[in-house]
Amino acid sequence: MSSLRRHLPCLICCFFFFFLLHGGRRAGAAAGKVPAIIVFVARSNFWPYGRDYANGIATGRFSNGRLATEFISEAFGLPPSIPAYLDAKCTIDQLATGVSFASAATGLDNATAGVLSVITLSEQLAYFKEYTERLRSSKGEAAAKEIIGEALYIWSIGTNDFIENYYNLPERRMQYTVGEYEAYLLGLAEAAIRRVHALGGRKMDFTGLTPMGCLPAERIGNRGDPGECNEEYNAVARTFNAKLQGLVAKLNKDLPGLQLVFADTYQLLADVVKRPADYGFDNAVQGCCGTGLFEAGYFCSFTTSMLCSNANKYVFFDAIHPTEKMYKLLADNVINTTLHVFM
Repeated sequence: MSSLRRHLPCLICCFFFFFLLHGGRRAGAAAGKVPAIIVFVARSNFWPYGRDYANGIATGRFSNGRLATEFISEAFGLPPSIPAYLDAKCTIDQLATGVSFASAATGLDNATAGVLSVITLSEQLAYFKEYTERLRSSKGEAAAKEIIGEALYIWSIGTNDFIENYYNLPERRMQYTVGEYEAYLLGLAEAAIRRVHALGGRKMDFTGLTPMGCLPAERIGNRGDPGECNEEYNAVARTFNAKLQGLVAKLNKDLPGLQLVFADTYQLLADVVKRPADYGFDNAVQGCCGTGLFEAGYFCSFTTSMLCSNANKYVFFDAIHPTEKMYKLLADNVINTTLHVFM
């Protein structure tokens, strides 16, 4: 296990966002009536992140360019840049067409957010509730109800709870077996979904865990088989995903009007890591930044002299986060999962 892990954000730390499904359709777009997107994702605002984004400016994205959420936004005919909810310069009218509640390294478990003192999921949901109240004040009760009720909510959260918290710190391992911790996280996921449902959300997609044992940082920290995927971690991701699918079925029965689907991103990334050339990649073992084995976050900014020249050849930009090209593949996977259900 890498001693640096506690300083690193995670592959897809947490995002919870929704598309508002009551506007016009863009000709040729992958989807239809979607005038806004709301996002909960990790952010990073220093070089080399954003190197291949607009004008090469670091804009808070843990990648060389755009994130999965932004490709999804574009597919629904929305702007590719999403303002932050806590940006005092943004008006509610601007936020009504897209908003980010970003916080790196958080998880379902509040203790995970405590590792790096970031915003908890509970706090993000409180901001979301505040946002719905601001929508009512600005747009009126009827319009706000339509926006919230017709939105598509997409959740992707949980990886940090295992690699930043459970496997990195002793407290949760002393309290729970892996199976018990999975059950604990699923209870937190259920509570979060129920909260959004109580606030009017109905159409939701919960994205499962990726093969977290194949992140470059986890490969280098794999004591049992250095340099190879940590299959223990991958097995946990698979079992958690299976249990999450059971939760999806349960909540669809329990909550009136809920349409909740499960998006599997595990198999896609596993296939890319196993056969990168089939997807146009040269390297799925190292990141583009530094040695590609452990650098992420500020560690990447210290090693810019070793930055790769073409990030499109890499699955990962740093030792944790995908490149823009890989994020595009993940976004397409989520879009394909949701379109046939909600459109």
